[in-house]
Amino acid sequence: MVALLIWVVLIISFMVLSYQINLEIFFVLWLIALLVVIELVSGTTVQPKNIRYLKYFVAVQVVLFGMIVAKKVLEILAK
Repeated sequence: MVALLIWVVLIISFMVLSYQINLEIFFVLWLIALLVVIELVSGTTVQPKNIRYLKYFVAVQVVLFGMIVAKKVLEILAK
């Protein structure tokens, strides 16, 4: 989880330095990092209870990601 924290701090610092704070980009990059961390932490045979609950949380985040993608596609099609 320390790697996730470092990743989020890097994302925020790059966004602040570039003067472009975009919550959609932040969310997508954070979700990618979260998926990588969960994949590295979870085992193949034994899964702790907190990892199972975290996977439900990730499922909700993936649905939100799908909504962001659908919104962007509709914006592109509207033009």
